[in-house]
Amino acid sequence: MRHKSKSKNNILLIARIIFGLVFLFSGFVKAVDPLGTAYKISDYLEAFSLTSLDFLAFPAALILIATEFAIGFNILLNVHLKATTWVAGIFMLVMTPITLYLAISNPISDCGCFGDAIVMTNWQTFYKNVVLCVILAIIALLQNQNRPWLSNWGASVVTLFPILVSFGISIYCYNLLPILDFRPYKKGNNIIEGMQIPEDAPLDKYETTFFYEKDGVEQAFTLDNYPAEDSTWTFVRQESKLIEQGFVPPIHDFSIVTEDGDITDLILEDAGYTLLVISHKVEKASTKNIKCVKSTIANAKKAGAKVIWLTSSYSDDIEKFKSEYGINDTFGATDDITLKTIVRSNPGLVLIKDATVIEKWHHNSLPTKEKLNQLIN
Repeated sequence: MRHKSKSKNNILLIARIIFGLVFLFSGFVKAVDPLGTAYKISDYLEAFSLTSLDFLAFPAALILIATEFAIGFNILLNVHLKATTWVAGIFMLVMTPITLYLAISNPISDCGCFGDAIVMTNWQTFYKNVVLCVILAIIALLQNQNRPWLSNWGASVVTLFPILVSFGISIYCYNLLPILDFRPYKKGNNIIEGMQIPEDAPLDKYETTFFYEKDGVEQAFTLDNYPAEDSTWTFVRQESKLIEQGFVPPIHDFSIVTEDGDITDLILEDAGYTLLVISHKVEKASTKNIKCVKSTIANAKKAGAKVIWLTSSYSDDIEKFKSEYGINDTFGATDDITLKTIVRSNPGLVLIKDATVIEKWHHNSLPTKEKLNQLIN
């Protein structure tokens, strides 16, 4: 009997460790990039036609991060296990059907469960959630084997710790930049290398269906049996469906277009330094530090760097922004999602040379003139 009880305790411990670590990791990678988490929630809202609630994306991101942190922490360390198991059960009961819907309909490419640290397909995410549900069921069934090591009052106080930590990390990274950058534009990465496709990389696989008509009846054929040499059939149309996606390079949508045309290669192949001033939407840009941004731009120019603003805004908004804040620099058009990916700041600054990211700055933490001179000279 004692041996059986010990085995159950061991199973419960293993289940708690797995479930707790997964939730802690999920919460942590979201906390270091809270703005990215908010962007992903915005994608969810768009997928469910709830864009009117987009203003709730960032608060929802903070709540989601704190919830995952608290669940993971409590289950791992056996704090309020019964109550936390109920909360985790409700959480999984909501998220698992959502991930099933995403897997079937595929409105967004990945769920963002582990931020940019681990990118999973929607089906992989659904299977992961199913496994977590099984592990949580084991915890729920065996939790009576557990003995609390804290009083209710002590457990409540300890539960505040992961919540405060998650908020602290999130707010810090929101006001500066992510302390860990998992994106393809992180410091030290080469943009051109990130755009390359290996020679042996798998290609997209398509299934092509041919539609022919005969005696007023339309029939579908495949490549193996379509009536190419039968003149009694009349070709109507063909449809191609992607059945297996090939290799997608980490950077596949970076381009810069100005009034003079596409200057992407001109910027990336420049052996000198270029300061990219990123504002995915100038009409939404924070202007509290605009004087500091302009000062940094001036210092970069004096040090010998080229400067170009990148935005996805319309020309009217750009002209209004330039006129209002006295900006005379060149503006280039770049995809909105790409700009959000490059730097989690609006505006944010990125220094590149030979297509390599040298440094990145949030508008709240801009470099001094001396620092710029050290980097550029």
